[in-house]
Amino acid sequence: MTTPTFSPIQPANIHWQETTPVAIDYDDPYFSRQDGMAESDYVFLQGNQLAARFQALRPSQDFVIAETGFGTGLNCLLAARCFLDHADHGARLHLVSVEKHPLQKRDLEQALQHWPTLAPLSDPLLDEYPAATPGFHRLQLHPRVTLTLLYGDAMALLPLFHHPVDAWFLDGFAPARNPDLWQPPLFAQLARLSRPGATVATFTAAGFVRRGLIDAGFVMHKRDGFGHKRHMLTGHFGDTAHTPAPRSTPSTIVIGAGLAGATTARALAERGCKVTVVDPDGIASHASGNLAGVVYSTPSAHLTAQNRFYQQSYQHALRWLHRYRFPASREDGALNDVVQHIVNDKQRDKLQQAMDSGAWPAPLLHPAVGDAVTLAGGGYLRPARWCQQLLAHPGIQLVTGRMTDCHEGSPARVVLDSGETLNADAVILCTAGATRQLPGLAWLPLKLIRGQVSYCRATEASERWQQARCHGGYLTPALDGLHCVGATFDLHTLDDQPRDQDDQENLAQLKRYLPQQWQELGGDDIQIADRRVAFRCQSTDFLPLCGPLPLAMENPHRPAQGLYLNIAHGSRGITGTPLCADLLADRICDAPLPADQQLVDALDPARFIVRQRRKQPEWKPCN
Repeated sequence: MTTPTFSPIQPANIHWQETTPVAIDYDDPYFSRQDGMAESDYVFLQGNQLAARFQALRPSQDFVIAETGFGTGLNCLLAARCFLDHADHGARLHLVSVEKHPLQKRDLEQALQHWPTLAPLSDPLLDEYPAATPGFHRLQLHPRVTLTLLYGDAMALLPLFHHPVDAWFLDGFAPARNPDLWQPPLFAQLARLSRPGATVATFTAAGFVRRGLIDAGFVMHKRDGFGHKRHMLTGHFGDTAHTPAPRSTPSTIVIGAGLAGATTARALAERGCKVTVVDPDGIASHASGNLAGVVYSTPSAHLTAQNRFYQQSYQHALRWLHRYRFPASREDGALNDVVQHIVNDKQRDKLQQAMDSGAWPAPLLHPAVGDAVTLAGGGYLRPARWCQQLLAHPGIQLVTGRMTDCHEGSPARVVLDSGETLNADAVILCTAGATRQLPGLAWLPLKLIRGQVSYCRATEASERWQQARCHGGYLTPALDGLHCVGATFDLHTLDDQPRDQDDQENLAQLKRYLPQQWQELGGDDIQIADRRVAFRCQSTDFLPLCGPLPLAMENPHRPAQGLYLNIAHGSRGITGTPLCADLLADRICDAPLPADQQLVDALDPARFIVRQRRKQPEWKPCN
């Protein structure tokens, strides 16, 4: 069921007073009618002495700014521009902003048009701006500037964030208009998250705000306000001088060059890590090697951790694909929406509830022609070429070899079948079902599901198909003159040889659910040019295992030093792996995480040991 922490998001309800957006529910403008950019610079950038502090950053340091009230993004965009103008090229900026009622994209675009000088940063913001769904959303404004948007109530989400902050922007609507925000529990969260010496700035000078921050441990000062405002507040946490944290860029080894391994390697390399990828069979040679895969998700009105992962990872994957400009041509696929055909009343009710509840807003999910819905932004692509593009990075080295054993430690060690031993600060196992074959890992709760996809020769009619379609299985437009029709779902055999009966099962399912497409593909005369068998690796609770490898059943809270898992993505590898890759990379590099703590815990491999020790039942699929 939906938890109080995560509920459907209500977008901002605004009206425009000339060029200024005003929140109807709070009767407050989003920025100064006098000069919004100048006010933001004066209150938040100068109030936190950001230009001088950015200029003092060393190449190996990161800086974290957190904000209450993202609004139009003006504060974050100005801070990012200031950082790029003053900080060393090796430093990085992390922006974290909470927003209970995000602007709809059309309103955000209209607001940002008034500051064309910010276009180098506002254009990426608009490109990656997420739909109004609850939780954390990671955006990339620049190779050295990330933005994590927290959609929901600040007091529900800040407790689920756990990274030290160097500077705070307190920019919710005025305390008199938005009293629920400006309360002692918020000030306590600010104190919990502040690095010693962290600064704070806010436009308000309300006495109860100043006293509340002082009670929480901040040293506060009044200064002249902007424009007609008499005063504002600035301060710092504690009496210790502020020092930004050094960035961690550990050496890493990634075992496996499929979707999980390729995304993980790329995420680490983008953070400056030296990455070695080890695979005995090359890039995307197993379950990631099908001709085509579909970028899709399973919508639900119930915002459980499982369903939120499906939703959040879907948007996260689309941002990755757009950021890396893949697919670049129809030869590699297209992100032109996915049509989900409804196969029974239960599915129809589930999808209708997802739309009616607001959990899946119209920009992500809406009705399609016929008995179907559209998953906006999804599509189909060649997984192997996606992996190849991700691994084409100067910081990534590919090594051919089979890992036979790995050992925790500092450094961690990997033993190859050649007898060679590789050392690194972190080793990430992206080895799917083969992970259980490693010494001591037979306890992992994994199952292998055999799938056979049929490659059907295109006809003159089917060559015109543009969109991927999901039904009981899936159907993709043609690549290399072949359509992917699949795939079977067999839990009872590990036979890797193709079977004629499986091709017939795929075609029978296509005929049942998509009779028009079955007929256009040739009907009873459909030509099967090839087929491929692979094994999906899935956990018993249907979520990936993403996090530190637990040492043993006896000690779930003591992870193996330097060893991590990123496995069990099932049939959603294209969709789920980018978020898991960023989550792991940020954990390894000690950076702000792209997911809330509830979701991090839901993906943690230790969850199974904890449940067994508590004698809790496994999770069941969510409807």
